[in-house]
Amino acid sequence: MTKPLLHFTHGNSYPAGAYVRLLEDLGRDFDVRVSPMLGHDPRHPLDDNWHALVEELTAQIERYDKPAILVGHSLGGALSLLAAWRRPELARCVVMLDSPVVAGWRALAWRLAKTLGLGHRLSPGATAARRRNTWPSRKAAFDHFIAKPMFQAWAPGALDDYLQHGLVPHPDGVQLRFSRDVEARIYATLPHDMGRILRAPFPVPVGFIAGTDSEELRQAGMAGTRKLVGNKLSMIEGTHLYPMEKPAMTAQLTREMIQRLLAEGAARKTGDSKPLFA
Repeated sequence: MTKPLLHFTHGNSYPAGAYVRLLEDLGRDFDVRVSPMLGHDPRHPLDDNWHALVEELTAQIERYDKPAILVGHSLGGALSLLAAWRRPELARCVVMLDSPVVAGWRALAWRLAKTLGLGHRLSPGATAARRRNTWPSRKAAFDHFIAKPMFQAWAPGALDDYLQHGLVPHPDGVQLRFSRDVEARIYATLPHDMGRILRAPFPVPVGFIAGTDSEELRQAGMAGTRKLVGNKLSMIEGTHLYPMEKPAMTAQLTREMIQRLLAEGAARKTGDSKPLFA
């Protein structure tokens, strides 16, 4: 039996290879494809509200000969949602991994901040632009990251995956593959107009898996997300980076959410008797 097609999109600053444990787990049941590293293609120069990033993702998934299950973490979940909203025929459903929908007064405040030229200063982009990104060796890079509590919480081997796929050679040793300037611009151009997708029923089923200790969810609020997904909301113990902290549990909850969403999609089609994973 042919596995259902699943396209995964990564978070900001983390190439798809950083999620290899999650993706290999999902690969037992799905034909997993990925966006290797968005934001670095000169054919899609970064702009405000992530329009070019959505176009870049859409260009990738429209090459398939059938609609895909779209799964994304953080940035990737938001881009998957926006791509499905623009081109619903390309998606069977969307699973957002800790990708809150910023709407309401928070979106208005963010729009004002960007209008005043404060987007870079008030977002994590300011920190990203100054982040260290070169080391004399991979071991030096490992020692740098493992000293931080955030990375100590990752599953065994997950930091090795990140370094394996996230470092490239540099004259002084190794360097982060994901440009910190791109990372900073992505943060500074976070959409202020996502509330528009809440004005009508979303064209495909959408689910959300939230980290219990996600600071990003706390800052963004959950009102817009809850309005979008309703009861298709699951919780997992962990921070915003729970896909790296608990890849096996993330994969299991993602499978369960996909089953719920595909069942909803089938119910929308009168007389559709296809199995959930056809």
